[in-house]
Amino acid sequence: MAVTWDLYQSIPSDVIEAYPPVQHKHQQYKCIGMIETGDYQCGRKPTEISVPLGKPKTNMCCLKNWSGQQTVQHLEHEIQTLLRFWDYKFSCLMALNLGWTYSKLRVVGYSFVNNYFNFISSIKTHSFMFNHLKRTSPRRSLTLASKLNRTNVTVLGIETSCDDTGAAIVDNNGHVRGEALFSQTSTHNLTGGIVPNVAKELHYKNVEKVVQEALDAAQMRLQDVDSIAVTVKPGLIMSLRVGLRHAQKLVQSSGLPLIPIHHMEAHALTARMMQKIDFPFLVLLASGGHCLLAVAKDIDDFELLGSSLDTAPGEAYDKTARELNLFQQPEFSGLSGGVVVEQLARAGNPLAFPRVNVMTTVANCNFSFTGLKISAKRQILAEYERQGLSTDMLLPQAADICAWFQYNLLYHIARRLQRAFIYTEMHGLCGENKTLVLSGGVASNLYIRTKLSELCSTYGYKLICPPQKLCTDNGIMIAWNGMEKLLSGRNFFQNPDSVDVQARSNFGTDKSRDVSNSSIRLPKLLINPL
Repeated sequence: MAVTWDLYQSIPSDVIEAYPPVQHKHQQYKCIGMIETGDYQCGRKPTEISVPLGKPKTNMCCLKNWSGQQTVQHLEHEIQTLLRFWDYKFSCLMALNLGWTYSKLRVVGYSFVNNYFNFISSIKTHSFMFNHLKRTSPRRSLTLASKLNRTNVTVLGIETSCDDTGAAIVDNNGHVRGEALFSQTSTHNLTGGIVPNVAKELHYKNVEKVVQEALDAAQMRLQDVDSIAVTVKPGLIMSLRVGLRHAQKLVQSSGLPLIPIHHMEAHALTARMMQKIDFPFLVLLASGGHCLLAVAKDIDDFELLGSSLDTAPGEAYDKTARELNLFQQPEFSGLSGGVVVEQLARAGNPLAFPRVNVMTTVANCNFSFTGLKISAKRQILAEYERQGLSTDMLLPQAADICAWFQYNLLYHIARRLQRAFIYTEMHGLCGENKTLVLSGGVASNLYIRTKLSELCSTYGYKLICPPQKLCTDNGIMIAWNGMEKLLSGRNFFQNPDSVDVQARSNFGTDKSRDVSNSSIRLPKLLINPL
């Protein structure tokens, strides 16, 4: 239903004098200025907004639309998703009453019958802003400015892209109101890796509970949230679909708008929730499913410098841990391969075996971890054979192999970063803001963080990493990415019925060939392996 907005403060006299009254349906209206409205296809165009004069026969404002019936028809099916937060900072929040002629449209707050959320609009008139409209609600009324100042804008994020079921509520100041996470790691350790069907069933079993736990932790109800963000790409299709369908169910019951989230974009911007990081900046995403190196230019604008051509670093960690039978050790029960290898490597010698040369003759920023994974397996089997041990036993040299493997993985990443530092400097892609954000599951590795921080210092870069618990998959990063899109003033909402999941998705504009064509030769890498 459409909920009307009441005038609650007088219109400034200079605005009243600026425009002559207009007449519509036996009610005299006064144009008070211009606002920018529109959609992602038609663009942003000026629209006159008028309010009743004298003792109004109606408390509704009317707009003089910019285009006509075609635009109205286009927006009709977008009302639920497009208009609720359209131009969040500056324009009125409106839905269209199609019962009026296209040139006289009511400014209303969109809501379902059982949905009593509070919205206030701010109208941008010429060089100043002032609040004109207030939605009357049986529960509460707050101005938009008050909501922002009091951190009352919140987003619920839902994450089910792989093997973790996460949910969180984040406000516009980056505060986590509530969170919950169910990890499937211990289950997949027993099955020898992630089994999509098993992951799907565990998501299905836990997603509703996890979302409710996040709401309970925030001491909020679903109707207290302002929007729902959910991961839709990339990831395991069956896992993604569980999260999306639950989000669609919540949208249908609450009338909240839906913001689809790109999983890797969420990882890339998580650090901005913790501290101010201006665009553009360099970002390295290293996880169990991806390894991406890119320049972040905006919340949805990335230039991809390089990516993994085969295995992801997190997968290489898991396979090495499995070849060493580390998951069979009680002290490592329920831990991921990356955590297990990192812990054991602290007692090992990274130079115990010859270094593995990976893509040393290829002058680009792409990654390859399959060769390192195979080399680690060969080294492990050779040690078993040399010592005459059964392959189901724990090698005495396990710590040395872990330290050696981890150093070689670091070395390969560091060489790609060297080329990225030089390339971005050549093309001025990062300007004066020399910042590298390291995120993804592998970014929680303290050895990797420490050594890459040393490399960054050599090239004048500052390394920024999210807290360790935010490097792995979680609902917080999804909620924050939704919040960034919500506060951008741009339209990122989609009709929930038309949203679908994608197993693979491009990450920005691919510049990897341009990096390769630059033929950048690297100086010697000076990095202490210990």
